[in-house]
Amino acid sequence: MSIITLTTDFGTKDHFVGAVKGTIYSELPDAKIVDISHQISPFNIAETAYILKNAYKSFPEGSIHIIGVDSELNEENKHIALKLDNHYFICPNNGVISLLASEIKPEKIVEITIHNLVTTSFPVLDVFVKVACHIARGGTLEVIGKVIPEFKKMTELQPTVTADNNAIFGNIIYIDNYGNSISNITEKLFQEVSKGRAFEITTNKYTFKKIYHKYSDIIDFSLPVNQRQKDGSKLALFNSANYLEIAIYKSNLDTVGGATSLLGLHYRDVIAVKFF
Repeated sequence: MSIITLTTDFGTKDHFVGAVKGTIYSELPDAKIVDISHQISPFNIAETAYILKNAYKSFPEGSIHIIGVDSELNEENKHIALKLDNHYFICPNNGVISLLASEIKPEKIVEITIHNLVTTSFPVLDVFVKVACHIARGGTLEVIGKVIPEFKKMTELQPTVTADNNAIFGNIIYIDNYGNSISNITEKLFQEVSKGRAFEITTNKYTFKKIYHKYSDIIDFSLPVNQRQKDGSKLALFNSANYLEIAIYKSNLDTVGGATSLLGLHYRDVIAVKFF
């Protein structure tokens, strides 16, 4: 039996998550359901893609991922199912897949066409679950939809490189639980453009000239404790997902603060990397 994961902006206060899980179990009593997150900021496509992109690869091949963010069906927001990297994704065609599949081409994409068989105002429950259970039973994508050549591309919140290759301009796409601000600039893109050159990162009024790979790399452990960097020091690093992040060492939004509160770095804010 395949694993079915759930990524939504439903939160956990309301009945939505419980209803979705209950419906899956009603169809597949031995289903294995895993919550990736239900705390996505409402309708935030970039945040959804960032979280799912860095989570799905840890699941076994053949896993089925339901994405319930901005999922209401309309003329500009159709529903799709696809096979990508030997995983299945069921989601609205709102651009989330273009951010998720920026480096991997889907093997097959279908536009879901079973809506005429289902009366629904809650498509994740009534449509996405039926599709997921169909796939989990070994069903093919063609049975629940028509093959389409591509998905909707999301062009905003994509990093850009200047024509002279001397700068990258990106945006903050995610604020994590610690208040760290994560950009859409990957280490791979940085290395491709930098070619070993000196650089300067600018965010709002703050500048960084060094990038770390661990938060504690900012600490010189050879120094006496009273001479070391303190909690609350700002730093830039490539995080565990290999994205450029602006962080506060041992950040805590309730005590020392985080990059979002201390540096004023919020979702969509610009981050610039200039090379010399």
